[in-house]
Amino acid sequence: MRSWRGLPLLALALLLAACGGRPATRPATPTAGAAAPSESAHHGWFHRGDDTSLPQDKRYGDSSDSSPTGAPPAFIYSLPEPVPQAEPHSLYGNKSPYTVLGQSYRVLASARGYDERGIASFYGNKFHGYKTSSLEDYDMYKFTAASKVLPLPSYARVTNLSNGKSVIVRINDRGPFHENRIIDLSYAAAVRIGVWPKGTGLVEVQGIDPGAPEQEPPPPAPVTSQGGSLGIYLQVGAFSDPANAERVAAQLRQANFAPVQLEQVQINDRTIHRVRVGPLDSVDRADEVTNRIEGMGLPRPKVAVN
Repeated sequence: MRSWRGLPLLALALLLAACGGRPATRPATPTAGAAAPSESAHHGWFHRGDDTSLPQDKRYGDSSDSSPTGAPPAFIYSLPEPVPQAEPHSLYGNKSPYTVLGQSYRVLASARGYDERGIASFYGNKFHGYKTSSLEDYDMYKFTAASKVLPLPSYARVTNLSNGKSVIVRINDRGPFHENRIIDLSYAAAVRIGVWPKGTGLVEVQGIDPGAPEQEPPPPAPVTSQGGSLGIYLQVGAFSDPANAERVAAQLRQANFAPVQLEQVQINDRTIHRVRVGPLDSVDRADEVTNRIEGMGLPRPKVAVN
């Protein structure tokens, strides 16, 4: 689930065009741990007012995020997916580049051609009814998502690589600002493709161009490694000089990371030597190893899923 909320929304709205923040509106919806509302009830929100001057740790009614208890409401499984359509970019949330927690990001001009594999998370009760980065209300019972780089709004197909289930989501928020995650799904989207209740999942995110529906990417097939399951790899560096790659690999081996892999790939007619740690058997393990690698003074690794 979402873990970053550090700066007041007003400052973000002015500086980053509301990148990643939410005003403090609290709807009459379940608090943490409450049961999910019925299909007809969850639309009747009551907003207590938006205090955009509050810091993130004081804005929300819940101190931590959660999902409804018990089985998901049955209507989630019959909800229609959003139909991609051309929409003007939001006035908020599209400033590029922008910086959060010391990391800079560039917003893509469109979702066309975007295709990335990585780790998905989801967010739920804590943010339900609060403003997204585009200043729309977040509804965890709709198929929406947050991305660090896709324009707001835009559309993407998200496929759970472990089971092949997919859903089209409307991107209307910024995040997740956890560097090992590529998309934050709404609760409903997470349920639909099986990322809930575990909390994270290995996914492929494919941007959709509403102007070319005939070119909409088909959902990828479930992917398995030779061991019968998906593998998470941490790419610590990519070098044109093989000696530099070997030097970093030797540092990792000396620190007892295993297995450390050196791969040679061709990118734009150039030979690149990639240093990877993996496969790792879980998202938690990947997060742990990432922190250890950073603690060595090496660059933060990038997650790859094969």
